Amino acid sequence: MKKLLLLIAAAGACYAQSWEFGGVGGAGFLSNVNVSSPLGSAKAGFEPGGAFGAFLGQSIGSHFAGEIRYEFLQSNLQLSSAGSTARFSGIAHAIHYDFIWHTNRKDSPVQFFAAVGGGMKMWQGTGTEEAYQPLSQYGYFTKTHEVKPMGSVGAGITYRVSQRIYLRTEFRDFITPFPTKLIAPAPNAKYGSILHDFVPMVGMDYVF
Repeated sequence: MKKLLLLIAAAGACYAQSWEFGGVGGAGFLSNVNVSSPLGSAKAGFEPGGAFGAFLGQSIGSHFAGEIRYEFLQSNLQLSSAGSTARFSGIAHAIHYDFIWHTNRKDSPVQFFAAVGGGMKMWQGTGTEEAYQPLSQYGYFTKTHEVKPMGSVGAGITYRVSQRIYLRTEFRDFITPFPTKLIAPAPNAKYGSILHDFVPMVGMDYVF
């Protein structure tokens, strides 16, 4: 009898879980890092660009869920100093798993949520390397790729528009070490270590 009750409880827990998938779009706004050199100072980082992603999530009880996510980010490289800017085209891919906490029950029409997780981010330089690059006294753009560990934190709101469809707005911060193979420091130049990618997005969820 005891085993039967445990099986019923487990089945009920499985039945209570739900899955969702969806897509999001927005823009990424990356922080810069300081560059110090005997020749002066500069900023190294990435230009703002479009961000597009997809996710698959599973509810874990009334207030918790987990999501595996992918984002494609347009991330052009740049160096700037004394009013001059050098640029190099680039893209990035982010793959991560986030734990989600909802303030309301999963079936509530409006939900505020917070997210925390981690994964990895891969940058790729896609421009054309040249023999001379402006501001090369501070760093060099490379047509290569680099993978870094990534922390993910964020918050947002979902709003139910039908039985299975939700609208979503969210804000994410993707935190990584600075990719010094992609923007390689010049000799005797020192770069800051942490890069933030602030990404506001809107999207849609389908719950099943």
